[in-house]
Amino acid sequence: MSENSTELSLEQVLERARMRDPHQPEFHQALHEVLQWVVPFAASRPVYNHPALFSKLTEPERIIQFRVPWTDDDGQEHISRGYRVQFSSVIGPCKGGLRFHPSVNLSVLKFLAFEQVFKNSLTGLPMGGAKGGADFSPKGRSDAEIMRFCQSFMTGLYNHIGPETDIPAGDIGVGSREIGYLFGQYRRITGTFSGVLTGKGEAFGGSILRPEATGYGLLYFTKEMLDAAGKQMDGIRVLISGSGNVAQFACRKAIEMGAKVLSMSDSDGYIFKEEGLTDEDLDFIMELKNEKRGRIKACQEAFACSWYEGTPWRHGAKAGLALPCATQNELDADDARTLIENGLLAVAEGANMPCTEKAVKLFHKHQIPFAPGKAANAGGVSVSGLEMSQNSIRMSWSAERVDDELHRIMHDIHEKCRSFGETDGSINYEKGAAIAGFIKVADAMIAQGHV
Repeated sequence: MSENSTELSLEQVLERARMRDPHQPEFHQALHEVLQWVVPFAASRPVYNHPALFSKLTEPERIIQFRVPWTDDDGQEHISRGYRVQFSSVIGPCKGGLRFHPSVNLSVLKFLAFEQVFKNSLTGLPMGGAKGGADFSPKGRSDAEIMRFCQSFMTGLYNHIGPETDIPAGDIGVGSREIGYLFGQYRRITGTFSGVLTGKGEAFGGSILRPEATGYGLLYFTKEMLDAAGKQMDGIRVLISGSGNVAQFACRKAIEMGAKVLSMSDSDGYIFKEEGLTDEDLDFIMELKNEKRGRIKACQEAFACSWYEGTPWRHGAKAGLALPCATQNELDADDARTLIENGLLAVAEGANMPCTEKAVKLFHKHQIPFAPGKAANAGGVSVSGLEMSQNSIRMSWSAERVDDELHRIMHDIHEKCRSFGETDGSINYEKGAAIAGFIKVADAMIAQGHV
């Protein structure tokens, strides 16, 4: 495809990406999920109908890769690989999480950073998109080992980030402990105290409700989606995967809204409770996961529930709502069929791209409202943006103000999805989110010229 060609087609855009990066399947999947809706929209509008625009849209501004040397408690030396993919700063400084997990590679981070561009655009806040991390697992490591790793990681990264250029946050494997170590090392190296990271502790510049934001925002969006479909949150049976930050607070807010949460999971398997998890059950899970770093199977000994290997999607339980909050591609076509057969009413992604393309096609085929992560889980980065605002004016807002802002942002995202995704009385949230996110980014790219 020529850069100067006036023809724009989905296959040409995707083929160019495949030729440039043939070994990045996760990135190609993310491109297809977004561009299948955006390219037809752009092709019929002269202002956007330019292949060169899509070349810029699908190519990161810069990629930083570096080695991360660290030493374990036995004195053994290790070398991990660190990354930061700064995909776009066209509507604001780069913003996106850091992931510490053995699965981290360039394809995964490019997919996450590309999705982040559109997610951040949807929030209405001035934030570009980025993602980063390392192929390191905090699982089973001591606090001292994790501190040494974080300090080494930040030593490799600090020169490429800043409050006006790129503001990382947490993601899988990077919680409040890791953010604290990373921020401390940045402050130590630079001699500055700035809003260079979000997800910080409240004692040193963090925003109240930031830990809860992604899970709470997911439920605020889900309620909007159910309301639009004429369904009720109260009494609905919910399957949740994952047991990290997003899953925990999604469970908390779902219970508060009157839903019955049946499951949570980790990489070993899942728990299932027919009567629904209680706040006390969730308190145990949060202590188990956040403090003891234990496995979800231990819940069997603490309260009445069953444990199974695998994921909750094929359990066969009657459930109206599925909230995948674990990791990418965890819910496939077979899972989708099982859920649909058992009364599924809606799906909202708490994780990034947890549903495979074939699963999503089945949801569309059966007219199941499906909210992609770029819309449904945007609450976390929204409150990160609010944390940036609080840092810049050296103030801390109340929980009520932050929650009100989060409610407003998730409502606005839903309305944008409705505006661009509504057809014949139904809403294609995937289409609406992609197009709404694209317009703001594309308009900024066009206005700023060929850079």
